[in-house]
Amino acid sequence: MKIVILDGYTLNPGDLSWEGLKKLGDVTVHDRTSVELVYERIKNADVVFTNKTPLSAEVISKCPNLKYIGVLATGYNIVDVKAARERNIPVSNIPVYGTTAVAQMAIALLLEICHHAGAHSNSVHSGDWTNNADWCYWNYPLIELADKTMGIIGYGRIGQNTAKIAEALGMNIVAYDGSSKYASLDELLAKSDVISLHCPLFPSTEGIINRDTIGKMKDGVIIINNSRGQLIVEQDLADALNSGKVYAAGLDVVSSEPIKADNPLLKAKNCIITPHISWAPKESRLRLMDFAIENLETFLKGEPINIIN
Repeated sequence: MKIVILDGYTLNPGDLSWEGLKKLGDVTVHDRTSVELVYERIKNADVVFTNKTPLSAEVISKCPNLKYIGVLATGYNIVDVKAARERNIPVSNIPVYGTTAVAQMAIALLLEICHHAGAHSNSVHSGDWTNNADWCYWNYPLIELADKTMGIIGYGRIGQNTAKIAEALGMNIVAYDGSSKYASLDELLAKSDVISLHCPLFPSTEGIINRDTIGKMKDGVIIINNSRGQLIVEQDLADALNSGKVYAAGLDVVSSEPIKADNPLLKAKNCIITPHISWAPKESRLRLMDFAIENLETFLKGEPINIIN
Protein backbone atom coordinates (compact mmCIF):
# COMPACT_ATOMS: atom_id res chain seq x y z
CA MET A 1 0.00 0.00 0.00
CA LYS A 2 1.39 3.38 -1.07
CA ILE A 3 0.97 6.15 1.53
CA VAL A 4 1.83 9.76 0.64
CA ILE A 5 2.07 12.63 3.14
CA LEU A 6 1.85 15.92 1.28
CA ASP A 7 2.94 18.41 3.94
CA GLY A 8 4.45 16.64 6.90
CA TYR A 9 6.88 19.28 8.14
CA THR A 10 4.57 21.30 10.41
CA LEU A 11 3.41 18.16 12.22
CA ASN A 12 6.84 16.56 12.32
CA PRO A 13 9.81 18.87 11.73
CA GLY A 14 12.05 16.08 12.98
CA ASP A 15 11.14 15.55 16.63
CA LEU A 16 8.49 12.85 16.02
CA SER A 17 8.54 9.56 14.12
CA TRP A 18 6.61 8.31 11.09
CA GLU A 19 7.31 4.69 12.06
CA GLY A 20 3.71 4.01 13.05
CA LEU A 21 2.55 4.78 9.52
CA LYS A 22 5.50 2.97 7.95
CA LYS A 23 4.28 -0.23 9.57
CA LEU A 24 1.09 0.09 7.52
CA GLY A 25 2.60 0.65 4.08
CA ASP A 26 5.22 2.24 1.86
CA VAL A 27 5.39 5.84 3.11
CA THR A 28 6.62 8.89 1.19
CA VAL A 29 6.84 12.09 3.24
CA HIS A 30 6.99 15.49 1.55
CA ASP A 31 7.72 18.45 3.81
CA ARG A 32 5.61 20.72 1.60
CA THR A 33 3.69 20.38 -1.66
CA SER A 34 2.60 23.17 -3.99
CA VAL A 35 -0.82 22.95 -5.60
CA GLU A 36 0.86 22.32 -8.95
CA LEU A 37 2.64 19.20 -7.63
CA VAL A 38 -0.25 17.54 -5.77
CA TYR A 39 -1.43 15.29 -8.62
CA GLU A 40 2.07 14.22 -9.61
CA ARG A 41 2.83 13.18 -6.05
CA ILE A 42 -0.38 11.25 -5.31
CA LYS A 43 -1.44 9.89 -8.72
CA ASN A 44 -0.51 6.32 -7.73
CA ALA A 45 -1.24 6.59 -4.00
CA ASP A 46 -3.67 4.40 -2.08
CA VAL A 47 -3.66 6.66 0.97
CA VAL A 48 -3.03 10.42 1.19
CA PHE A 49 -2.48 12.52 4.30
CA THR A 50 -2.70 16.30 4.12
CA ASN A 51 -2.67 19.11 6.63
CA LYS A 52 -3.17 22.33 4.66
CA THR A 53 -2.45 21.21 1.07
CA PRO A 54 -5.72 21.30 -0.92
CA LEU A 55 -7.18 18.18 -2.52
CA SER A 56 -9.55 19.33 -5.24
CA ALA A 57 -12.31 17.41 -6.99
CA GLU A 58 -10.23 17.43 -10.17
CA VAL A 59 -7.22 15.86 -8.48
CA ILE A 60 -9.30 13.31 -6.59
CA SER A 61 -11.03 12.24 -9.82
CA LYS A 62 -7.69 11.56 -11.52
CA CYS A 63 -6.27 9.24 -8.83
CA PRO A 64 -7.61 5.75 -9.60
CA ASN A 65 -5.93 3.98 -6.67
CA LEU A 66 -6.99 6.44 -3.98
CA LYS A 67 -8.91 4.70 -1.20
CA TYR A 68 -8.52 6.92 1.86
CA ILE A 69 -7.78 10.57 2.69
CA GLY A 70 -6.55 11.53 6.15
CA VAL A 71 -6.53 15.15 7.29
CA LEU A 72 -3.78 15.88 9.81
CA ALA A 73 -5.91 18.50 11.55
CA THR A 74 -9.43 19.09 12.83
CA GLY A 75 -10.58 21.37 10.02
CA TYR A 76 -11.09 19.63 6.68
CA ASN A 77 -12.20 22.39 4.31
CA ILE A 78 -9.03 21.85 2.23
CA VAL A 79 -10.49 18.57 0.92
CA ASP A 80 -13.40 18.41 -1.54
CA VAL A 81 -15.31 15.95 0.64
CA LYS A 82 -18.23 15.79 -1.80
CA ALA A 83 -15.96 14.62 -4.60
CA ALA A 84 -14.38 12.07 -2.27
CA ARG A 85 -17.79 10.78 -1.22
CA GLU A 86 -18.82 10.36 -4.85
CA ARG A 87 -15.75 8.14 -5.28
CA ASN A 88 -16.55 6.28 -2.03
CA ILE A 89 -13.29 7.56 -0.55
CA PRO A 90 -13.61 8.17 3.20
CA VAL A 91 -12.08 11.34 4.61
CA SER A 92 -11.03 11.33 8.27
CA ASN A 93 -9.91 14.15 10.54
CA ILE A 94 -8.44 14.48 14.05
CA PRO A 95 -11.26 15.95 16.13
CA VAL A 96 -9.60 16.15 19.57
CA TYR A 97 -5.86 16.39 20.15
CA GLY A 98 -4.91 19.91 21.23
CA THR A 99 -7.61 20.95 23.70
CA THR A 100 -5.30 21.64 26.63
CA ALA A 101 -2.57 23.20 24.48
CA VAL A 102 -4.96 25.63 22.78
CA ALA A 103 -6.54 26.66 26.09
CA GLN A 104 -3.07 27.17 27.56
CA MET A 105 -2.10 29.40 24.64
CA ALA A 106 -5.21 31.54 25.02
CA ILE A 107 -4.20 32.27 28.60
CA ALA A 108 -0.56 32.78 27.56
CA LEU A 109 -1.64 35.51 25.13
CA LEU A 110 -3.75 37.12 27.84
CA LEU A 111 -0.95 37.04 30.40
CA GLU A 112 1.49 38.54 27.91
CA ILE A 113 -0.92 41.44 27.43
CA CYS A 114 -1.21 41.83 31.21
CA HIS A 115 2.52 41.70 32.00
CA HIS A 116 4.51 42.06 28.73
CA ALA A 117 7.02 39.57 30.12
CA GLY A 118 8.85 39.25 26.81
CA ALA A 119 9.21 43.00 26.30
CA HIS A 120 10.38 43.54 29.87
CA SER A 121 12.93 40.73 29.53
CA ASN A 122 14.25 42.33 26.34
CA SER A 123 14.48 45.64 28.18
CA VAL A 124 16.54 44.09 30.96
CA HIS A 125 18.86 42.34 28.53
CA SER A 126 19.39 45.63 26.68
CA GLY A 127 20.70 47.22 29.90
CA ASP A 128 17.69 49.26 30.99
CA TRP A 129 17.55 47.75 34.49
CA THR A 130 21.29 47.99 35.02
CA ASN A 131 21.11 51.70 34.25
CA ASN A 132 17.84 52.38 36.08
CA ALA A 133 17.78 54.81 39.02
CA ASP A 134 15.14 52.76 40.87
CA TRP A 135 15.10 49.14 41.99
CA CYS A 136 12.28 48.31 39.58
CA TYR A 137 10.38 49.81 36.66
CA TRP A 138 7.72 48.86 34.15
CA ASN A 139 7.31 50.02 30.57
CA TYR A 140 3.65 49.07 30.18
CA PRO A 141 0.57 49.17 32.40
CA LEU A 142 0.32 45.94 34.40
CA ILE A 143 -3.07 44.26 34.81
CA GLU A 144 -4.42 41.99 37.55
CA LEU A 145 -7.06 39.54 36.30
CA ALA A 146 -8.71 38.53 39.57
CA ASP A 147 -12.39 39.57 39.75
CA LYS A 148 -12.47 40.56 36.09
CA THR A 149 -14.92 38.86 33.73
CA MET A 150 -13.91 36.66 30.81
CA GLY A 151 -16.52 36.19 28.11
CA ILE A 152 -16.01 32.98 26.15
CA ILE A 153 -17.60 32.72 22.72
CA GLY A 154 -17.81 29.01 21.94
CA TYR A 155 -18.12 26.82 25.01
CA GLY A 156 -16.95 23.44 23.77
CA ARG A 157 -13.97 21.49 25.09
CA ILE A 158 -11.43 24.26 24.46
CA GLY A 159 -13.69 27.00 25.77
CA GLN A 160 -14.38 25.05 28.94
CA ASN A 161 -10.68 24.31 29.49
CA THR A 162 -9.89 27.99 29.03
CA ALA A 163 -12.59 28.83 31.57
CA LYS A 164 -11.03 26.48 34.16
CA ILE A 165 -7.68 28.23 33.90
CA ALA A 166 -9.28 31.67 34.00
CA GLU A 167 -11.29 30.72 37.08
CA ALA A 168 -8.07 29.56 38.76
CA LEU A 169 -6.79 33.10 38.19
CA GLY A 170 -9.84 34.44 40.01
CA MET A 171 -11.80 35.51 36.95
CA ASN A 172 -15.55 35.32 36.53
CA ILE A 173 -16.85 33.50 33.45
CA VAL A 174 -19.74 34.27 31.14
CA ALA A 175 -20.17 32.05 28.09
CA TYR A 176 -22.07 32.16 24.83
CA ASP A 177 -22.48 29.15 22.59
CA GLY A 178 -24.40 29.05 19.34
CA SER A 179 -26.16 25.78 20.18
CA SER A 180 -26.83 26.15 23.91
CA LYS A 181 -26.70 29.72 25.15
CA TYR A 182 -25.41 30.26 28.66
CA ALA A 183 -25.82 33.98 28.06
CA SER A 184 -26.88 36.06 25.10
CA LEU A 185 -24.14 37.45 22.89
CA ASP A 186 -25.16 41.00 23.76
CA GLU A 187 -24.97 40.20 27.48
CA LEU A 188 -21.49 38.73 27.06
CA LEU A 189 -20.29 41.72 25.06
CA ALA A 190 -21.56 44.17 27.68
CA LYS A 191 -20.17 42.36 30.73
CA SER A 192 -16.76 41.12 29.63
CA ASP A 193 -13.40 42.67 30.43
CA VAL A 194 -11.78 39.97 28.29
CA ILE A 195 -13.37 38.18 25.33
CA SER A 196 -11.86 34.90 24.19
CA LEU A 197 -12.96 33.22 20.96
CA HIS A 198 -13.24 29.43 20.83
CA CYS A 199 -16.00 28.77 18.32
CA PRO A 200 -15.79 26.98 14.97
CA LEU A 201 -15.94 28.95 11.74
CA PHE A 202 -19.50 28.78 10.40
CA PRO A 203 -21.46 31.31 8.33
CA SER A 204 -23.10 32.34 11.61
CA THR A 205 -19.75 33.02 13.31
CA GLU A 206 -17.72 34.49 10.45
CA GLY A 207 -16.98 38.10 11.34
CA ILE A 208 -18.66 37.78 14.74
CA ILE A 209 -16.21 40.39 16.00
CA ASN A 210 -16.95 43.46 13.90
CA ARG A 211 -17.61 47.16 14.17
CA ASP A 212 -21.12 46.62 15.56
CA THR A 213 -20.25 43.98 18.16
CA ILE A 214 -17.15 45.90 19.24
CA GLY A 215 -19.39 48.91 19.80
CA LYS A 216 -21.36 46.87 22.36
CA MET A 217 -18.22 45.99 24.34
CA LYS A 218 -16.78 47.76 27.35
CA ASP A 219 -14.24 50.46 26.62
CA GLY A 220 -10.78 48.98 27.12
CA VAL A 221 -11.80 45.37 26.50
CA ILE A 222 -9.14 42.75 25.67
CA ILE A 223 -9.80 40.32 22.80
CA ILE A 224 -8.13 36.91 22.47
CA ASN A 225 -8.43 34.74 19.36
CA ASN A 226 -6.66 31.44 18.77
CA SER A 227 -9.58 29.75 17.07
CA ARG A 228 -10.07 30.95 13.47
CA GLY A 229 -8.89 34.23 12.00
CA GLN A 230 -12.08 34.74 9.97
CA LEU A 231 -14.08 35.19 13.18
CA ILE A 232 -12.78 38.78 13.22
CA VAL A 233 -13.25 41.57 10.72
CA GLU A 234 -9.62 42.60 10.91
CA GLN A 235 -9.91 46.20 9.75
CA ASP A 236 -12.66 46.79 12.33
CA LEU A 237 -10.47 45.37 15.11
CA ALA A 238 -7.47 47.41 13.95
CA ASP A 239 -9.59 50.57 14.02
CA ALA A 240 -10.81 49.75 17.53
CA LEU A 241 -7.27 49.10 18.76
CA ASN A 242 -5.99 52.34 17.30
CA SER A 243 -8.85 54.34 18.81
CA GLY A 244 -8.43 52.69 22.23
CA LYS A 245 -11.93 51.19 22.28
CA VAL A 246 -10.20 47.81 22.46
CA TYR A 247 -7.23 48.00 24.84
CA ALA A 248 -5.31 45.06 23.36
CA ALA A 249 -5.65 41.92 21.29
CA GLY A 250 -3.79 38.62 21.47
CA LEU A 251 -4.08 36.66 18.23
CA ASP A 252 -2.65 33.33 17.14
CA VAL A 253 -4.68 33.21 13.92
CA VAL A 254 -5.48 35.64 11.10
CA SER A 255 -7.78 35.51 8.10
CA SER A 256 -5.07 34.54 5.60
CA GLU A 257 -2.07 32.49 6.69
CA PRO A 258 0.84 33.07 6.47
CA ILE A 259 -0.13 36.62 7.38
CA LYS A 260 -0.10 39.07 4.48
CA ALA A 261 2.17 42.09 4.66
CA ASP A 262 -0.79 44.46 4.31
CA ASN A 263 -2.85 42.97 7.16
CA PRO A 264 -4.03 46.02 9.13
CA LEU A 265 -3.41 44.29 12.45
CA LEU A 266 0.35 44.32 11.87
CA LYS A 267 0.36 48.09 12.42
CA ALA A 268 -2.40 48.27 15.01
CA LYS A 269 -1.66 49.40 18.56
CA ASN A 270 -1.30 46.82 21.34
CA CYS A 271 -1.74 43.81 19.11
CA ILE A 272 0.23 40.63 19.84
CA ILE A 273 0.28 38.17 16.93
CA THR A 274 1.83 34.70 17.03
CA PRO A 275 2.16 32.36 14.01
CA HIS A 276 -0.66 29.84 14.63
CA ILE A 277 1.24 27.82 17.23
CA SER A 278 -1.50 26.98 19.75
CA TRP A 279 -1.69 23.40 18.47
CA ALA A 280 2.07 22.89 18.22
CA PRO A 281 3.47 21.68 21.58
CA LYS A 282 5.20 18.34 21.05
CA GLU A 283 2.73 16.55 23.32
CA SER A 284 -0.18 17.81 21.22
CA ARG A 285 1.47 16.90 17.92
CA LEU A 286 2.28 13.43 19.22
CA ARG A 287 -1.39 12.88 20.02
CA LEU A 288 -2.26 14.07 16.52
CA MET A 289 0.19 11.57 15.03
CA ASP A 290 -1.20 8.73 17.14
CA PHE A 291 -4.78 9.56 16.15
CA ALA A 292 -3.83 9.72 12.45
CA ILE A 293 -2.31 6.24 12.69
CA GLU A 294 -5.36 4.95 14.55
CA ASN A 295 -7.70 6.43 11.93
CA LEU A 296 -5.89 4.55 9.17
CA GLU A 297 -5.61 1.33 11.16
CA THR A 298 -9.33 1.23 11.86
CA PHE A 299 -10.10 1.96 8.22
CA LEU A 300 -7.92 -0.96 7.12
CA LYS A 301 -9.77 -3.20 9.59
CA GLY A 302 -13.11 -2.16 8.09
CA GLU A 303 -14.14 -0.22 11.20
CA PRO A 304 -13.32 3.40 10.26
CA ILE A 305 -13.58 6.20 12.83
CA ASN A 306 -13.62 10.01 12.60
CA ILE A 307 -15.05 9.91 9.06
CA ILE A 308 -16.50 13.28 8.09
CA ASN A 309 -18.06 12.45 4.71
